This record gives sequence, structure tokens and C-alpha cells, in this order.
Amino acid sequence: MPHKTPQAIAYSTFLAQVRVGNVSAVRVVGDQITGAFVRPYAQPASEIQRMNAIAEQPAPAATTPPKTIAFATTFPATQGDDRLLPLLERHHVIVDVSTTTAPWFWQMLAGWLPALLLVGVFIWLLSSIGRGQAGLMNSFGRSRAKRYAAGIEKITFDDVASAEAAKEDLQEEVDFLRHPQKYRAIGARIPRGVLLVGAPGTGKTLLAKAVAGEAGVPFLSLNASEFVEMFVGVGASRVRDLFNQAKEIAPAIIFIDELDAVGRRRGAGIGSVNDEREQTLNQLLGELDGFDSRYDVIILAATNRPDVLDPALLRPGRFDRQVTVDLPDRPGREGILRIHTRHVKLGPDIDLAAVAAATIGLSGADLANLCNEAALIAARNDRTTVAQTDFWEAHDKIRLGATHTRLVNPGERKVVAYHESGHAITAWLTPGADAVQKVTIVPRGRALGMTEQIPGEERHNASRSYLAARIAVMLGGRTAEELALGEVSTGAENDLVEATALARRMVTRWGMGELGLLAFRTDEQQPFLGYEMAQGREYSEATAARIDRDVERLLGESHERVRSLLAAARDRIDALVEALLREETVDAAELKRILGPPVLPKSETAAPA
Repeated sequence: MPHKTPQAIAYSTFLAQVRVGNVSAVRVVGDQITGAFVRPYAQPASEIQRMNAIAEQPAPAATTPPKTIAFATTFPATQGDDRLLPLLERHHVIVDVSTTTAPWFWQMLAGWLPALLLVGVFIWLLSSIGRGQAGLMNSFGRSRAKRYAAGIEKITFDDVASAEAAKEDLQEEVDFLRHPQKYRAIGARIPRGVLLVGAPGTGKTLLAKAVAGEAGVPFLSLNASEFVEMFVGVGASRVRDLFNQAKEIAPAIIFIDELDAVGRRRGAGIGSVNDEREQTLNQLLGELDGFDSRYDVIILAATNRPDVLDPALLRPGRFDRQVTVDLPDRPGREGILRIHTRHVKLGPDIDLAAVAAATIGLSGADLANLCNEAALIAARNDRTTVAQTDFWEAHDKIRLGATHTRLVNPGERKVVAYHESGHAITAWLTPGADAVQKVTIVPRGRALGMTEQIPGEERHNASRSYLAARIAVMLGGRTAEELALGEVSTGAENDLVEATALARRMVTRWGMGELGLLAFRTDEQQPFLGYEMAQGREYSEATAARIDRDVERLLGESHERVRSLLAAARDRIDALVEALLREETVDAAELKRILGPPVLPKSETAAPA
């Protein structure tokens, strides 16, 4: 009796049975085809074996294949067969087609899953952004001050050479941090805000660290520009956080470097409104006012522009004490050199006192750079110790600039030689001028030649004769070109600018001209845009014309004196030019051999009483 259970047959067998008219009806669901034969069909054993081999299934035991009236096969959906339906129609096969129906929960999941995924991703992004912004704002509002704990990298006043007056002023702050009860018992209130004022490189930051080292307290240091950000309110938050940190670790020192970056005068100039900087300054003023006397915290700040600070910062109760840190004097420079050469291998010929005498006007940072440059030069020349010549070479590099390509054009070398000879001889023969140490036509920095002058002593006050001598030396180069070559070059540009500026200051600031005791701030450089426009000019157009005439007179008179001086010394000019063209550099000893002894001021040549 034939089976009614569908028998799996090959697709090719199905097509063959359709062609012979043995298929009565089929049902197509997806790629599955089931149907019924007209007559019972028994699949050949060879066909079953081939199908099992293709499917890699073990062959069944040898039996007679059963006959069936129902079958099942798979439609090749990937390749397709467009001949099937026409074939079924020609042989009058009943065709029933239906779609596959998934369970209802799978249908619902398939419909809602994309939307649920999008909502979940959106919620996750919002929460991540919220956490990120909260962390970002918290990091923005936190102070970025560097903390130096007591005892780590300890710096004391012994590590700071020179600045004796500043150290003496700061010693009181050190004593307060060490023994605060001594001052509270007597009712004294120590200044909480101390402003260190001085030129760049004079050691203001080092002094602040030395105060912390001497007192043995933590040290919070940051630059004032670190308060200010693009977002308004961040700087004020950082100020609050900085003072809270200091109170937590009190006694402590807060050091704010470059205070003028945040403490500039409010409402000065045109277009100078900065809401973030002004809010930061207001918060800083509030913190200084609201300091609890129970917390032993000292605020040190440093600036090289005290003139631009807001007056509210400098009133009593805030930064009410200013400590000036000057450029080091000769003993101070020698002490700084000794500190910075502690770890440098020095040769037996080193004379740091001579180096200190030749470095008038250099700051502590300049002297540290000088020591390092000397060590670099010695190492570059494969020496094991630093010699005195290395210091002089480093000094020339810092003062005059690095050497570069030498002049090869004979005409230019001659012009530069006469120009520098004019400077040198004018200084040599002018009483009161700074001593000439070296003359060179080797290009250094942006200059084609150089006449190096070093004052014989520290100067804190300049006389009229000294300033007149400086103007004369500046004009000596151009005047020598006029006398020797009959024309002038552009090489005197900087000399003329400097001489004009100095003459204008003599007339308008120091009462050394025909205006008498009148003084005006005509060339003062204001840091605020439009400040001069808001303040107005202090003098009339007629006075401005008098100033210009007086400046022109000073320059003209100095030029005539220099011209007469150089005309009388024409033979010495030619001799020095010849030496420069031959040697390129002439030192003080060679200058004395060529030019004779220098002309000294009358006070130095007068016989003792």
C-alpha cells in the first residue's frame, strides 16, 4: 500500500514526473514544494544512493524502495527556474502558493526591534554626554596649580645670590609662617599679599620658592594666564579652588606668576573689555578680602609691569607690600655665577670676578644662560673643562648675537670698517663715554659689525654729559662714512633711531633741553589700546614744534662736534680700518696700541690733592 507521508525527492525527479503527467497538485511555501502524484511512485535505489552521497549521509541497507503518493522537494531559490510555472500549467497541475508565517512574537520583535535599538542608543549617548560635560566642567573649574611639598626640591635663600634687600623684606613672611603665634599674641597682622616687582629674569619665582623652602611649607605655583579660559566663570571657579586647596594644606604659600595677565586695570583703553578676565579679577579681589585670619596662607605674586595693574589690587589689605627685585650688582653677579657653576667643571684659568665685572646689566637668568653656553662651547670643542675663553665667547654670543656668514664683498667690508671705526674712535676720544672693549666687522645677529662698550661701573643715575657722549658715539659711525667715503649708507638706521629717542627723552622727560623744567610723557609706551586718546595730550601743537626743534638742535650740535673730532683723527681712523680689514676683530689692547690712551673725564685725570 503506498505511503501518504511526503517522500523527499530530487528537484530533477519532480520535473520529470511533471513532464510525464504524474503530478496532480503542488503547494509552494517559500522554497519548499510539496505535492501529490497521480500514480504511486517509487524512487529508484540508484537515485537514493546518489542523493545520500551528495548529502554525505551513510547509505541505508539494501531494501525495496516504497511507493508513495506524496512528495516534497526544494525549489532552487538562489538560481531560480522560470520554466516551472509554464510547465505546471501545460500539464494542468493545480498550484497553491502561500507565504511563510512566523510566530506572532517574532513578528512583533522584528517590527519594534530597530526602534528600540535607536531609542537605547540615543539614551546612552545622552547619558554619556552628560557625564562627559560634567567631568569637563569639573576639570575646567579645578585649579591647575603645581604643588611643591615641603622638603622636596627644597630651595632656600642660600640658593639665591644677590637680591639681599628683597630677601630681607621676605624674611618677615618666613618668620610668620614659622611662628604665627608670636605675631598673633601681640596683635600684629602680617601682610597677606606680597607683590614681587622686577625685570624679567631677576629671580622672582626663585625667591618665592626660597620663601617656601625657608619656612618649610607647601608651595602652590601657577601662571595667572591659567585662570582665563574661553568660558566665562571658569577663571573665577579656579580662583576659588586654588584658595580652598591652600586652606586645606595651611600653612602654605600661593605664588601667582605674571599677575598682570589677569590683574590688568579695568576699563582702560578701547575695546579692552574681557568679561572672563574681569570676573576672574573680581573673584581674586574677593578672596583676598575674605581671607580668614585663622589660615596661615601667604599670597606671593610676580610681575614686571606693575604700572598696568588694577589699583584695587594694590590697596592695603590685598597686595599691600611691594618688594623690588633689582638686577644684580657686581658682587651679586659673581655669587650667581658661582651658584650656576657648582656642577660645571671649570679650568684653572677661570676668573669669575672678571666675568662678573664684564656682565653689567645681565639678569640672573642671563648669567645662568651664560654659564650653560660656556659649557656647551667647551663640549663642542671636545674639552673636558670650561676655560675663560669659553666664557668670553659665550658673553659675545649673548651680548652681540651669534656669528654668521662673513662679508665677502670688499666694498661692504670697507663701509662697515669705517662705520665701526667711527663709533670706536668717538667713544675712545670722548670724555665720559663707556669704555670700548672690542670692535669687529664679523656679522653678528642682524648687525654687520659691532662696537662693544662696557660701563666701567654700575650706573643708577645718568648725567647730561654722559647722555651727550652716548649720542655722540651713536652718530660716530655715520659721520665717519661722510668723512671717509663721501656718502652715507643705510647701516646707521638703528643708530639714528636710538639717538633721536634719547634726545627726545632728554628734552621732554629730564629737562635737559631749552624747554627748561617742563617734562612730558611723550614717548611712554601704553599697554592699553587707545589709552592716549582717552587721556589727551599734555601739551599744545606749539610746544610739540618746540620739542621737535630742540631735539633737532641736540642732534645737530652733537653731529658737528663728532665731525670735528673725527676730522682731527683721520689718520687714526684709517689705521683702525686697516687693522679691521686685516684682522676683522680688534680688542682693547690692540685699540690702545693703534689709537693711544683713551681720553678720560677730568675728574679721573685730575691729580690728587
